[in-house]
Amino acid sequence: MPIRILIAKPGLDGHDRGAKVVARALRDAGCEVIYTGLHQTPADIATIAIQEDVDGVGLSALSGAHLTLFPSVVGELRSRDAADIVVFGGGIIPDSDVGELEAAGISKIFGPGTSLETIQSWVSETFVDRSSSR
Repeated sequence: MPIRILIAKPGLDGHDRGAKVVARALRDAGCEVIYTGLHQTPADIATIAIQEDVDGVGLSALSGAHLTLFPSVVGELRSRDAADIVVFGGGIIPDSDVGELEAAGISKIFGPGTSLETIQSWVSETFVDRSSSR
């Protein structure tokens, strides 16, 4: 079975071009990708992730609210007994925030300028065992 990834835009950020580009790149790499659209709450994202039975959730933030929104998504997943869903993210995220996000349960942060190939490779390596055991 293919790797299933939810790409989500939490909060009030109105720019989704980067999220759509990543979604397309992951589809091109063989993943099944579900895109939530803009302005999703952490609770909405967790609900969709569980309903869609995804392996991972990719969050995109350009608004500066990543330190609040990304950990909130992890918390919502944990509260729904879905802590096994891997959360990763990207956007305009300062290097100085990465450690705090990782401590909050975000598996990987992709900053500005990360190549699509880097993201595709990380997803393939991270989820290879998960997709084969489904």
